[in-house]
Amino acid sequence: MNEFLKRLFGQITGLWGKWSIVQKIVLFAVVVIAIGGIASLVAVSSAPSMAPVIDAPVRDEAARDRIITRINQEGVRTSISPAGIIMVNDENTARRMRAILIREDMIPSGTDPWEIFDRDRWTITDFERKVNVRRAITRMVTDHIKALDDVDDASVIINSPEKTLFLSDQEPVSASVILTPKPGSDITQNRKKIEGIQKILKFAVEGLTDDNIGITDQNGLVLNDFKGLTDWDRLSRIEREAQIVRDLETQYRKDILKSLQKIFTADRVRDLNIKIDMDMSKKAVDTEEYFPITLKERTPGLAYDDSQFAESVTISQSTSNTAWKGTGFNPEGPPGVEGQTTPAFRDMSNLYGEVTQTTNTHNEAINNRKIQEDKSPTIDRVTVSVNIDGNWKWKYDEATKKPLLQPDGSIEREYTPVPPEDLAAAQALIRDAIGFSAGRGDSVTVQNIRFDRTQEFGEEDAAYFRQQQMQQTVLIFLLGIAVLLAGFVVFRLISREIERRRRLREEELSRQQEAMRASALLEAENEGVEVSMSVEERRRMELQENAINMAKEHPEDVAQLIRTWLMEE
Repeated sequence: MNEFLKRLFGQITGLWGKWSIVQKIVLFAVVVIAIGGIASLVAVSSAPSMAPVIDAPVRDEAARDRIITRINQEGVRTSISPAGIIMVNDENTARRMRAILIREDMIPSGTDPWEIFDRDRWTITDFERKVNVRRAITRMVTDHIKALDDVDDASVIINSPEKTLFLSDQEPVSASVILTPKPGSDITQNRKKIEGIQKILKFAVEGLTDDNIGITDQNGLVLNDFKGLTDWDRLSRIEREAQIVRDLETQYRKDILKSLQKIFTADRVRDLNIKIDMDMSKKAVDTEEYFPITLKERTPGLAYDDSQFAESVTISQSTSNTAWKGTGFNPEGPPGVEGQTTPAFRDMSNLYGEVTQTTNTHNEAINNRKIQEDKSPTIDRVTVSVNIDGNWKWKYDEATKKPLLQPDGSIEREYTPVPPEDLAAAQALIRDAIGFSAGRGDSVTVQNIRFDRTQEFGEEDAAYFRQQQMQQTVLIFLLGIAVLLAGFVVFRLISREIERRRRLREEELSRQQEAMRASALLEAENEGVEVSMSVEERRRMELQENAINMAKEHPEDVAQLIRTWLMEE
């Protein structure tokens, strides 16, 4: 094998040496192109396959941003192709996103809905082409509906009648959908989701209207009968309105309780009752206001208001005077013709009169503004009531500094009510917190009523008496231990004293016996009598001599030994 490799390497080296520079450059270029092609193929094959949400590019950047934001809310990652097409990871996710966008009317204007269901089919005849188109549309609509999170299964039938010559004889396009909802889904009661499925069908099928769409569940219950859902929508709206009121009451209650409990402690302010009456109806209010004209604004930083106003400004003014003197003659036309003078003026005929009339006309301008606003919802009335408990303190005996006991054995306590000024301050705090308005009939009540603390006081007394009993038990136990220790010490002292006296007595006896033996030996020596000593006496004499010699040679060690013996005794 090594020889083959050497021979092959030699052949390649020989060929490389025979090649010209042009051949070498061409070979190097071919190798580089091959490596680049392999790298591109690997990059393309390793890139994740993406599916378009909408086949047509979205040119409007604002609409594209809204679509991407809505898709991201579903936790789906998106990308934008160079052509402007929104892409997602796979086809199933694309179907689900299309259904959501159609349901929420987020398909950009100008986008052909048929591009969502675009599929190329090659047929021979027009009939086969139509059948394939209808089958493709039915299949795509079914896949879109199944992609919804609330749908477990769906069956779609689309009926497209042949076109007739007269429009009156034309049968309408119809569609039937049977839904199987997933467990726990609310699609059967959610009108918005059913309308989303209707929009999918209308986008997919040309000429399909809401009246010709039938959507039922697996039990045959019609879901798109929105006229029958009117009562349900009303109940849902009432429930949502009630939830809004509850959320607002909860927020007010939480904020007010938090403030009061920080001041009076949580044990004294346990609960707060709040009731908010809200008007959920939508009202259009038109207001026209008239206000003075400002001639001079207030000077900034001035302690008083030096602004000047005028109720109105004269735009134009005119004055006219009329004076008349003479008889009240009223002509009545040609002779023989009855005049048109009224009886009142006819009675004044041939009378002398004088008339003076002055007319002044002023055109004034004032400031006015018109406000149009819609109010919904509005708070009609807010009522708040809260109870704050006072302070309870134990009564103590001044001599013994112990709590006083009542005849029933419980601890005697003293109640201190909340001062009126504190109640007024709490009431003012609550009024500012809810935006109190006397005009709408708001009411805030803050009372000081004692809480029923019978059970709490009973538990507190029981804990106190248990503590006292435990302290007495511990004290008695410690006294017993002290007595035992004292008895043990006395016993040890007495026993040591008895042992010391016994030892002294034995030492005295030993000393007497030793003196007697010594005197006996001395007498025997004086008398010249040979006395035989026992083995024990001889051994004892040897030990005694050794001890005496050691004491003479090592006095410090012997003293230490004696001290140790005394400490042990």
